[in-house]
Amino acid sequence: MVYSIGIDIGGTNTRIGVVSSTGAVTALESFSTREYDDGQLYADRIAEVAKQLIENQGTSECLGIGIGAPNGNGLNGTIESPPNLNFKGSTQLVALLKKQIDLPKIELTNDANAAAVGEKLYGAAKNYSDFIMITLGTGLGSGIFVNNKLVLGANGLAGELGHVTVIPGGRLCGFGRQGSLETYCSATGIVRTFFEKIAETGKSTLLDHRSINEITSKMIAHAADAGDEVALATMNLTGDILGKALASFALHTAPAAFFLFGGPVHAGEVLLDPIRKSFSAHIIPTYRDKIEIIESKLPLGDAAILGAAALVC
Repeated sequence: MVYSIGIDIGGTNTRIGVVSSTGAVTALESFSTREYDDGQLYADRIAEVAKQLIENQGTSECLGIGIGAPNGNGLNGTIESPPNLNFKGSTQLVALLKKQIDLPKIELTNDANAAAVGEKLYGAAKNYSDFIMITLGTGLGSGIFVNNKLVLGANGLAGELGHVTVIPGGRLCGFGRQGSLETYCSATGIVRTFFEKIAETGKSTLLDHRSINEITSKMIAHAADAGDEVALATMNLTGDILGKALASFALHTAPAAFFLFGGPVHAGEVLLDPIRKSFSAHIIPTYRDKIEIIESKLPLGDAAILGAAALVC
């Protein structure tokens, strides 16, 4: 069997999986990312787990290791000043791993780029050479394909569409910018909008029995599906803002499609419908009816590992 190793580096946990040539995760290990405040020790732990997984595969051929990481630089294999990891500065993760593991390839990129590569290899983007992947989670990430190539830019960090300003003077993001897209259309942003709508309207909701800390974007989506007025207003505003942003992003690369991935996207039409309506209303006539908005076909639980593994396939 030929396989690859996919590594998903999250702020809470690091997940390392064996991925078959058909895109199945056949073995999985994880450990706490938060325990590490030193990049060298963190790399040592990854190498230890990866080598054990490789040993467990016996004589099967490992193509390499792919890594999706916050602030991952695809040009030089580093994690650069990640805001949600305890080890700061620039960590030469690929170089550190190559000293311990002898494999044909060890590649790293940011997590949204990895998702885009995964969608291209294992998901719904197989037949698309030009597309933009949008990932909605705690933040909002993006990966851009042009002419069948992932766009990295001059410094390896291209495609930070989540930090594009959509509401001048709006909410602060982690970089101190005001009105960034991710502060409105991420899972975190959706919850914030929900509370703002409650304050604006003074109306009761289906989630009033929940504590503030319990409420998630998934709960809000379910409430919207059930006809909750405040939740519906929340999803409509989120979809309107994201649809406008996608109409602007389309001007840069003229993609054939946008692929949307993440927990909020799994809300289905309660979010996708307002996104598409807003996109259609704001796209320039030249591009109208030429760009699709498609829900990702990557499995939510394994997507990050599949995307990372796809980097070396």
